[in-house]
Amino acid sequence: MVALPVIEQRSGSAAADEIDAGRRLLNADLLIDFFDSRGRDLPWRRPDATPWAVLVSEVMLQQTPVVRVLPVYDEWLTRWPTPADLAADSPGDAIRAWGRLGYPRRAMRLHAAATAIATAHGGVVPDSVDVLLRLPGIGEYTARAVAAFAFGARTPVVDTNVRRVLARVVRGVDEPREPATAVDRAQLAALLPAEPARAARFSAAVMELGALVCSARTPTCGVCPLVDRCRWRLAGAVPGQARRAVQTWHGTDRQVRGRILAALREASGPVPDIAFAHADVQAEQLKRCLASLIVDALVVRVQPGYVALP
Repeated sequence: MVALPVIEQRSGSAAADEIDAGRRLLNADLLIDFFDSRGRDLPWRRPDATPWAVLVSEVMLQQTPVVRVLPVYDEWLTRWPTPADLAADSPGDAIRAWGRLGYPRRAMRLHAAATAIATAHGGVVPDSVDVLLRLPGIGEYTARAVAAFAFGARTPVVDTNVRRVLARVVRGVDEPREPATAVDRAQLAALLPAEPARAARFSAAVMELGALVCSARTPTCGVCPLVDRCRWRLAGAVPGQARRAVQTWHGTDRQVRGRILAALREASGPVPDIAFAHADVQAEQLKRCLASLIVDALVVRVQPGYVALP
């Protein structure tokens, strides 16, 4: 089976035929029916979820499983139900509440975005991709996800799950651990249903299919609503070879940075540098990790030999 070429910006019947073929493969009716019957009941998907709740969820879900996000998300929204509530507290409070979700710079980005929303937008989360992109720490994926899922905008939302479904079903290839690109967004944009609210639900359905069925390592093709048309499946479902290595954890700077932040979250005040010493951490690595945390504004030097959360 020949893989469908990436949809490009070109005119003529060939481009139209290409789009029609992609829509038959990534069938909106089948995907939305799947989402309606099998989609998870998650708090940020409920009708009463505010745009701020959607924004918080999208930042928390970056590289983090739903099961880990749920308890932190609930605590966060209970404590800070609006951007102004978060902006009124310190960045250090945001880092403490982030707990062990990982990638704690996301907490700082959320605090910065909340501050900008409170001061420049009257406390109201913007509804357009262009304005959302101007918020500190908000990138292409998050801006489009908030516009689509909070406001029903017709815009392509492509994370790694969506990219995997696009690659397998439409292009007929498996491309493990490859990040989403502008080319993927352009391809999905061409395949979106015309009606904005339906397009947003379609995007959520493709994402859910990638998370629950078309998974990276163990896809359950037998229960996939697209199994009879998936080009990768019809071509034999040959696993792709990842070009990017899986990140290790033990002994890395990420692990050491995590230990430092965990100790600071539990402390009531400044902590001496020596308190972070560990038998399997060399002094040079500890120094490097402390310095990087300070550069990232996750930690502040309050006096020689002592650090604290901002």
